[in-house]
Amino acid sequence: MNELDERKIKILTAIIENYLETGEPVGSRTISKYSDLNLSSATIRNEMSDLEELGYILQPHTSAGRIPSDKGYRLYVDSLMQQKESEVAELKTLMIERQDKMESVLKQIARVLAANTNYAAMITAPQYHQNKVKFIQLSQVDSTHILAVIVIEGNIVKNKIFSVAERLTSETLFRLNFLLNTNLNGLSLEQITLGTIAQMKEQAGVHSDVVSHVIDAVAEAIREDNDMEVYTSGATNIFKYPELSDQARASELISAFEEKQQLLSLAQKSLENTSETGIQVYIGNESPVKNMKDCSVVTATYDLGGGMQGTIGIIGPKRMDYENVVDTLKTLMKQLDTLLGDK
Repeated sequence: MNELDERKIKILTAIIENYLETGEPVGSRTISKYSDLNLSSATIRNEMSDLEELGYILQPHTSAGRIPSDKGYRLYVDSLMQQKESEVAELKTLMIERQDKMESVLKQIARVLAANTNYAAMITAPQYHQNKVKFIQLSQVDSTHILAVIVIEGNIVKNKIFSVAERLTSETLFRLNFLLNTNLNGLSLEQITLGTIAQMKEQAGVHSDVVSHVIDAVAEAIREDNDMEVYTSGATNIFKYPELSDQARASELISAFEEKQQLLSLAQKSLENTSETGIQVYIGNESPVKNMKDCSVVTATYDLGGGMQGTIGIIGPKRMDYENVVDTLKTLMKQLDTLLGDK
């Protein structure tokens, strides 16, 4: 790296990326159009001669363009991996910080809702729906293992290691990275069709199994991210209402709050059936949660944009103050973008 100035590095990068895309030797005229250097073909030819002399590119035939050498690939790989590792590390740090702050805000919201309404309250962490692939990076771990770093919408990073029959060359890895990102970036799991997968496998040739592993990893990453966190407060408020305070009913409700699985089902149901107002009211047996058949449940879907949604819920007696609860949820829905948008 030290023996190359910025101009040579840009020309080398342009040669490698163009060759990875086309598989054809790259000439100076192509580079003059491809790069942002605004250099003449003659100047680029001189730089390419220097790069060839230094061993970074090769000229397979007289009067032909150049192709990358192993040394050129190595420089490109090391530089790109350093850049990607830095990006991934930064994303992970940001997501951890954001998650900690968001958890604190959501717990506080649940406490305030329970205190202001005198009912039980729940709120789920926002989840991305219709998650899309942002980018994929493959790198060789050792002679028989590949690491796939998958970044999905919301800058959520997932890592997956899988086995390969033999070590892949730098050129093969970058061809696979190009193939995967060209075909998958910007797509949700539902948009990755069997036709797309078949076409990618055909283009990958003998390395079609790598495509299969990556598709499986993308599916796993998106499904894992669909696991919701739920925060509750005020469960004991139900004891304030005689119709809910007998031991059997109270025990069922407390159990629902402690186990939380039923609350997650309620949240999912709410997200699926959101009305135009974003609010659902379940009275008695209408409740998706069996243990809440003696209650009324009012849920609201909050939307932070970009497909990022969550559920707020108030659980109380059938004689709850519906007007106050609905007004409270509507106000909170408007405020959540401010509260969570920058967290």
